[in-house]
Amino acid sequence: MNTPVKSKALDRIDISILDTLQRDGRIANVDLAKKVNLSASPCIDRVKRLEKEGYIDGFGARLNAAKLGFGTAAFIQVTLDRTTSEVFDKFRDAVVQIPQVAECHMVAGGFDYLLKLRLPNMDAYRDILALIVDLPGVAQTHTYVVIEQVKNDRGLPLKPADSPPAAG
Repeated sequence: MNTPVKSKALDRIDISILDTLQRDGRIANVDLAKKVNLSASPCIDRVKRLEKEGYIDGFGARLNAAKLGFGTAAFIQVTLDRTTSEVFDKFRDAVVQIPQVAECHMVAGGFDYLLKLRLPNMDAYRDILALIVDLPGVAQTHTYVVIEQVKNDRGLPLKPADSPPAAG
């Protein structure tokens, strides 16, 4: 079992490091240090601390889904037949086994879960839908196929400049 690591309060340099890394996870430590006005050694120490404390979950590359044959995206609203912890657990345990389900969120509102699927085409969607409707506890689904992705997640808005403009 992992013991929780006590987190130190984040300062402006920590925020700057996190913001820079989420935009460019491949940045060399020397360049990161320059960008946040530190020398290399304290900078890498901070990055390691931020990882240890759980602020950094990992590093990876953003892949082009269309080029890799997963150009179709769909969202599926799932309503369960009962809302009990047993049904939630069985659904969760089953849905995480489907690789085409990129994301699964339990939500509040008119349905129970929102799934994001990445698929090669509509034939594949039909096959996956057949699996999803047979998952434990599923009473109803509604699908929304993505026509155009207008904005993609590019990280958390850590710096004030990333905040949306005030409503006028």
